[in-house]
Amino acid sequence: MTPTPSRSQDTRPVTPDWVQDAVFYQIFPDRFARSGRVTGLSLQAWGDTPTINGYMGGDLWGVAEKLDHIASLGVNAIYFCPVFQSASNHRYHTHDYTQVDPMLGGNEALRWLIDQAHARGIRVVLDGVFNHSSRGFFQFNDLLEQGEGSAYRDWFHVDAWPLHPYQDDRPANYAAWWGNRALPKFNTANPAVREFLWSVAEHWMRFGIDGWRLDVPNEIDDDSFWQEFRRRVKAINPEAYIVGEIWGDAHRWLQGDQFDAVMNYHFTRPCLAFFGAHTLDHPMNERSGTGRVEPMDAAAFARRMTEVNRMYHPDIVRAQLNLLDSHDTARYLTAVGGDSGAYRLALTFLMTSVGAPCIYYGDEIGLSGGPDPDCRRAFPWNEADWDGQTLALTRTLTAARHATPALRRGEFRVLHAQGEGLVYLREHDSGTALVAFNTARSCARLPLSGAPSGVYRDAITGETFDLEAMQALELPARSALVLVPA
Repeated sequence: MTPTPSRSQDTRPVTPDWVQDAVFYQIFPDRFARSGRVTGLSLQAWGDTPTINGYMGGDLWGVAEKLDHIASLGVNAIYFCPVFQSASNHRYHTHDYTQVDPMLGGNEALRWLIDQAHARGIRVVLDGVFNHSSRGFFQFNDLLEQGEGSAYRDWFHVDAWPLHPYQDDRPANYAAWWGNRALPKFNTANPAVREFLWSVAEHWMRFGIDGWRLDVPNEIDDDSFWQEFRRRVKAINPEAYIVGEIWGDAHRWLQGDQFDAVMNYHFTRPCLAFFGAHTLDHPMNERSGTGRVEPMDAAAFARRMTEVNRMYHPDIVRAQLNLLDSHDTARYLTAVGGDSGAYRLALTFLMTSVGAPCIYYGDEIGLSGGPDPDCRRAFPWNEADWDGQTLALTRTLTAARHATPALRRGEFRVLHAQGEGLVYLREHDSGTALVAFNTARSCARLPLSGAPSGVYRDAITGETFDLEAMQALELPARSALVLVPA
């Protein structure tokens, strides 16, 4: 492990200001929308059962055609799973880091998509897979062809020659991601490799992207690599967003000199445990990226979310990418046994919490899916198949978040957490928002001790409440209120 350089305890992390106001939308390109402009391909039928191999043919032209839908959700930032040339439907097996996969429409499609997204005020963040490449990556392919004579033999970690690139009776003889021989690990101690990867980051920043989501960055166990990565990216766009896929403790990378934030799986698990407590599918979650999740009551949930909100510097917390699910986990709806009410409660918490909320494509219309690859289903564009209630709530909540500074930038303070009832404030200089949940299967009376006075409006129903005249809130079973200044 490369030692962490000494850091001043007085250094304040500088994160992109726009992220606090962002609502993200994660897209798995092969499964979102097929334009019909990319031809000559043998594809699965759209909506078939997802498989590890094979393609459904979603492309970036298709995404551009659906930007009106994305914008209608209140989304102003898109995070894409990898788009570079690859021989896999998920494209984490990168062949060419400077070319968008032709199946996705190539560089021309990405150029058009970025321009159309920016015209709508939507930023674009790409997935950077820099720990490993693929067997089809030119420099690794040269090793396969040239053996020890390859000019790129020091780009990877080779134990013996000739290489054994396919699974057979012979042991692997080069380092690969989790032993997967299709994903040879870069030797990032090699100056040529470092410069190559940094130049890739710079290239796409100049192309016009707004940031990077970094795949398994902890596996490049070298602070200086990521420090230089940040310097290169921020030199081109100081407001670029750098978010790492770190599932555990991320203090090492969140000191202000590497990443702006991480994918906040510390947020995900408690949301499953509290809002899905009645219907958690334990076998499903044990097979998913989140692992087994045990139910939480309101008190435990409030304690954990308070810890999560204090885990890092406040500016880092406000830039965290909060999510209920992703391409690496079962979809939230499936993880809670198909309980759409639990999903809508969790969605309400997601949209009223500290940090940037991220919607996984299709969650807004009730798309289900188990662990990978089932969580990567094709988006059903027949509106008759959509959950209209969930879609309407998504739009209502994002509108409330955009209209209410307290919901985007306010401090988080719990007023009540007992049994299945939760009340908290988002406090901001511009005003305070109050959010209340009853996750029980019966009505509940939630005390308002410590609540602000004044007249408030429920952003979900439009009903008004004079909190000064109230001692408690009466909430129906499995419901929530998002009270904003009237």
